[in-house]
Amino acid sequence: MLEINNLHARVNPEEGEAKAILKGVDLTVPAGEVHAVMGPNGCGKSTLSYVLAGHEGYEVTDGSVNFLGEEMGELEPEERAAKGLFLSFQYPVEIPGVPTLTFLKEAANAQRKARGEGEISAPEFMKLARENAAKLGISNEMLKRPVNVGFSGGEKKRMEIFQALMLAPKFLILDETDSGLDIDALRVVADGVNALRSPDRSMLVITHYQRLLEYLKPDVVHVMAGGRIVESGGPELAVKLEAEGYERYAGKAA
Repeated sequence: MLEINNLHARVNPEEGEAKAILKGVDLTVPAGEVHAVMGPNGCGKSTLSYVLAGHEGYEVTDGSVNFLGEEMGELEPEERAAKGLFLSFQYPVEIPGVPTLTFLKEAANAQRKARGEGEISAPEFMKLARENAAKLGISNEMLKRPVNVGFSGGEKKRMEIFQALMLAPKFLILDETDSGLDIDALRVVADGVNALRSPDRSMLVITHYQRLLEYLKPDVVHVMAGGRIVESGGPELAVKLEAEGYERYAGKAA
């Protein structure tokens, strides 16, 4: 589903110092699988998620990203979203004045239009919203509020997963979704993510810690250091990292 070959990227020179961050990432995520990327601060994990989403603050200098058989290099962020790519932010933004349900209905219909599909009807949308909100313990009052305005950190993360449930992407990127969550909120978010698992949907989970992976049970765990994937293994690799840390990868970061 997603194939990354020798991906190099740097901060866009127009956005600041043109510092190279990704230095040859190779990664393949087949359909139906959940892959986790772990690594120390500054190794390029979040940059990888932003580059995949088409963030203008980063510039790809070499390599390729192929999604569902199509090269994504020239696609705008909204085009990537319409094709089924979804990024759950580490720090979800607030959008004052825009009700959550209005935002999501417009987003869903914009994606449908880009794919040549008809708009979702209001009754169908509301039925789907109520069903998905119930899975995450999201109240009607929360749905009526502006996007993420006045929400706690845990509520914002739940709303990110609610958005994913509503938009039903083909590839979901979770950028440190577990940060700032207590154990109860973590379980709720993990349950929502697990509800999205299907044979035709893949996920890339970016995290520092193993605790989220205890609930998500990834198929493959990758270690990133110095802007590259330096080791891959099964779920047991995450347990090992939790116990030993990342110090032994310091020499591979060059």
